[in-house]
Parts: sequence; structure tokens; C-alpha cells
Amino acid sequence: MYDVIIIGSGPAGLTAAIYTTRANLKTLIIAGSKWGGQLMLTTLVENYPGFPEGIQGPDLMMAMRKQAEHHGAEIVDVDFKESNFSSRPFKIIAGDKSYEGESVIIATGADNKWLGVPGEKEKIGRGVSSCAPCDAPFFRGKNTIVVGGGDSAMEEALVLTKFATSVRIVHRREEFRASKIMLDRTRQNPKMKFILNTEIIEILGKDKVEGVKLKNNKTNEVTEMSVDGIFVAIGHMPNTSAFKGIELDEQGFIVVHDHTRTNIPGVFVGGDVHDSHYKQAVTAAGFGCMAALEVERWLSSQNS
Repeated sequence: MYDVIIIGSGPAGLTAAIYTTRANLKTLIIAGSKWGGQLMLTTLVENYPGFPEGIQGPDLMMAMRKQAEHHGAEIVDVDFKESNFSSRPFKIIAGDKSYEGESVIIATGADNKWLGVPGEKEKIGRGVSSCAPCDAPFFRGKNTIVVGGGDSAMEEALVLTKFATSVRIVHRREEFRASKIMLDRTRQNPKMKFILNTEIIEILGKDKVEGVKLKNNKTNEVTEMSVDGIFVAIGHMPNTSAFKGIELDEQGFIVVHDHTRTNIPGVFVGGDVHDSHYKQAVTAAGFGCMAALEVERWLSSQNS
């Protein structure tokens, strides 16, 4: 029996565990077989406080994990399967075991969205990727496309310029959502070109990516372009489908009541699984802190 079970091991989950363990709450983290969240797929993180020269994403996550373990968190690297929030103690099934907790913090984050066009699914890992830090070295001297208009798309593109011969950013709108500093960096890079008001409607090639069909949203003109790699950076989908009884919004994010509470008393939430707006490591960590503090107060109220 645990005081709190934390589902997820990104910045939100690990920060929550640091707080709950220091509050002397018996804490279990269901970390997943691929623990650490999106930062495990990131190289240099320059905007997390405390690191003047930046820090590699996996190094930051390992430090957080060690800190949580140092304070007494128990961590199991198995995948969450299902939950039963109908009565307390709550039951969580992960791997081949069942765990019980007086409270739960959901911190499962969000995964990459794909384009959903013909030729994409079968070419993931064969020229289609969602992680330039992971796969950019495979495209040394190649021609690449990044799809998206936010900061993540600009970051992917900048990583690719270190390896690829050319990087084209394809965006379906005229205006970008990316910050000015990221746009300035990309526009100043001589390898970068922008294709606006345009969508990929098909990915071409037999066994690997060989090209794309592009459609101009204003003229409806369809053209083909030869390309070796496509990096998709169009947003994320919250990992919420397995949580029965938890209130979700129209996009699938968990609805938050009073900062970090879900619609079920004793079940709290923190990070990108409910935050569709900021989606930053530091805000996820902040939400993890808030969820842990709320758990501590809620458990105290139940026992008083």
C-alpha cells in the first residue's frame, strides 16, 4: 500500500516524487519501459533554470530520477496498463502486477502527433521521424523537410542543419506560432527555406522516403518534391486514453479543477497531460510540485 502512486516519469512525475517523499509519503513511480518523457529525446536544454551553459535532456532527467530515489521513491520501469478509480485504495495495474495507493498523480505527458497521410505510417523509421536529435545524423548530406510552425519545429530544423544539406520548413499557414528568437535563428541559417500555406498530402517511396506530394492551400496546386527525410513537429497528443472515469476536454487533455485536482477526489494531475498551452519542462516540473503539495494536504484532510 502506497500513500501516492505517480504514473509517469518526466519532469512532472519526478518532481512530484521529490516533494512527496520529502513529505514522508510512501511513493511509487510507474515510470514506463521508456522512462523520462520527451526530454529523453532532446539534446541541449538551454531554458531550464540552474544550467548557464545548458544541459542535455537525458542528463537532466537522470539527475531528477536520482534525486527522487535519494529521497526514497520506489521506481518501477514498467508500462501502465489500467486503473480503477471507483473506490479507495485506488488500484493501478502496470506490467504484470497490481498496486494500491491512497492517492494518484497522473503525469503521463503527451506523445507526438503524426500527419496521418498516405505513405507515412509504414515509413516511420525509414525516413519519417519525430526526433531530429535522435535521427539527424542519418541524414548527413541529405535533403530534409520539417513540418510545423512552432518552436519545436524550429528546434528540429536547427538540429538538422548540422547534418543535412538542405532543410525546408513546410507550414500550412502564413504565420508561425514559434517565438521570435527561434524564427530569427532559422531565418539566419543559409540551409533553411520556408514553404508556407502548404501541406504534405502524401509521402512517396517504396521502402523509404523518396519524396512528397505538396498541396498549396491557397491555389490548390499539387506538386511533387524529392526529399530524403521528413521530421514531423505538429504538436502532441496527451496520454489519457487509458484513464477511465477521468474528465477530458475536447482535445483529450485532462480537465483540471482547483489547480491540479481531477474530477475524482484523490486523483491529481501534473504536466503536459493537462497543459495544452505551455508544454515546457519547467512548467511540467512546477505542475508536479503543485500536485504533490495538493496530495499531501488532501491526505492530511482524509486522516484528520
